Amino acid sequence: MAKGMREIKRQIKSTQNTKQITKAMEMVAASKLKRATNAALASRPYSDKLKEVVSSIASSSGGVKHPMLQSREIKRTAYLVISSDRGQAGGLNNNLLKKLVETIKSKHKSADEYALFVIGRKGFDYFKRRGYAVRQEVIGVPDSPTFADIKSIASAAVGGFENGDYDELYVVYNRFVNAISQIPTIKRMLPLDASQLEGGKSGPTADYEYEPSAEEVLSVLLPKYAETLVYSALLENKASEFGARMTAMGNATKNATKMIAQYTLNYNRARQAAITQEIAEIVGGANALS
Repeated sequence: MAKGMREIKRQIKSTQNTKQITKAMEMVAASKLKRATNAALASRPYSDKLKEVVSSIASSSGGVKHPMLQSREIKRTAYLVISSDRGQAGGLNNNLLKKLVETIKSKHKSADEYALFVIGRKGFDYFKRRGYAVRQEVIGVPDSPTFADIKSIASAAVGGFENGDYDELYVVYNRFVNAISQIPTIKRMLPLDASQLEGGKSGPTADYEYEPSAEEVLSVLLPKYAETLVYSALLENKASEFGARMTAMGNATKNATKMIAQYTLNYNRARQAAITQEIAEIVGGANALS
């Protein structure tokens, strides 16, 4: 019995230590979530203004044309996958990556029909273990990323479409709703269509004059706009990561509290049984001597 009580005490101590760790991780994730949400909100004015200018040029009466605005026969598709570098975020990464694998299997007959660009160690390891070829990867993106951290892979994916290597480009990420809700999203980014460029603001818009020409300005702005969409998706995924980790660690802390309560109850019961047994043995011995 004493051995069983010592084991229960060790379990209580171990669970208490785990609870302290998960509680600390929950608080850290909550702090990072606030910063990530602020960063995502701060990036929107630049993205919105760039979208406004691109939309103005694309819809100009001159009929400006650009490869990024023109649909073509789909022979090869590129996927830019955004995942996290660390786990302990519930099913955030697995849900997203499983959804993409299902899409690839249903849409493509061979590996020659698609290419993968991956941001984040979890996504890279996931595809590597399953034998998928990754065209380019970026690992070790900081918790507060800048565009420079993913510029190389964003430029490669966007440039591949512009050069005709791919006929469409999808960005795969977790769309942030709130701390307990993140939606796995596979969104077509290129070619850009009217629904991506129109809407947003109502009311009067600015009338721009372009030098040297609208076509040349568009050729510079469209790749930058597409890369901005990638960066916005990265910020959304970062917020989703911290929200999922905060929720997962919060649930782990609650579970640890319940386990400690159950272990404590078991310990008290075992202790009470041991005391009762000792009293019974003493009474039995006294009766034998009388």
